[in-house]
Amino acid sequence: MQEKPQPTAEAAFARLLEIVAILRSERGCPWDREQTHHSLRSDTLEEAYELVEAIEEDRPEKIAEELGDLMIVVALHAQIAAEAGHFTMAQLLNAANAKLVRRHPHVFGDLQVESTDQVLRNWEQIKRQEESNQDRTSLLDGIPRALPALLAAEKLQKRAARVGFDWEEPTPILGKIREEANELQEQIEKGADPERLEDEIGDLLFAVVNLARKLHVDPEQALRRTNAKFRRRFQRMEALLQEQGEPLEGKSLQELDQLWEQAKAEENG
Repeated sequence: MQEKPQPTAEAAFARLLEIVAILRSERGCPWDREQTHHSLRSDTLEEAYELVEAIEEDRPEKIAEELGDLMIVVALHAQIAAEAGHFTMAQLLNAANAKLVRRHPHVFGDLQVESTDQVLRNWEQIKRQEESNQDRTSLLDGIPRALPALLAAEKLQKRAARVGFDWEEPTPILGKIREEANELQEQIEKGADPERLEDEIGDLLFAVVNLARKLHVDPEQALRRTNAKFRRRFQRMEALLQEQGEPLEGKSLQELDQLWEQAKAEENG
C-alpha cells in the first residue's frame, strides 16, 4: 500500500492553529479553556527545558517531539491573545519575520561584515533603534530578570564587556575567586547572618561565571554536566548498596565516600 503523503509544513501549522482554536472553544477542552498567559508560564518553561534536555542527549526524534510540544504552547499563547484582541498568530509571525530581516542587513541588505562580533554589534545597534526598545536607558536593559541566575550573570557580563568593563585575561579572575572565597570564609568564621552569607556566595558565583565566560565555557551547561555526573554516580552508589542488600540510610560519610570513589572509578573506566 502506498503511504499517504504528509501535509506540508504550512498545512500542518494551519491545522495546529485550528486544533488549538477548537480546544479553546465552547465545545473544546475545559483545561484548555481555563488557560491564560500567566497559567501557562510553568508549562512554557517546562517544555523549553525538556527541549534542552533532548538536545543534550542528542536524540533527534526526542528533539522533534519537544519542539512540537513547545509549538503547542506557543499556539495556545497566540490563541489566548487573539481572543483578547491583543494580537494574532499572523501578526506575531509577520513581526518576527520583519525583525529577522531588519536585524540582518548583511544578509538582506548591502552591509558588509567581517566577524561575528561585528554582526552582534550591528544587531544591538539596530535593536536600540527599534520602537519597542525606545524606553531602554541602560546597556543592561532587555536582559530578562526571570533568566536562570547563571545565564543572567553571563549575559550581564557580556553586555558590560562591550564597553570595555571586563577582564583582559582569565588568570587574574582566579585571584578574584580566591578573594571572594576568603571573604566568605571570614564571614562564616564571624558567624554572619544568612543574608550576608548569601551576598558573599553570590559574589563568588559571579566571579566563577566570569572565569567560565573568559575561558569560552558555558557556565550553565558546565553546571548541568556536573549535575548529571553527580546524579549518575550517586545512583550508582545506591545500586551498589542494593546489590549488597544494604540501605543507603545509616551509612557513615567514610562508607559513602568509598562507594562514591568506586562509582567514580567505574565511570572513568
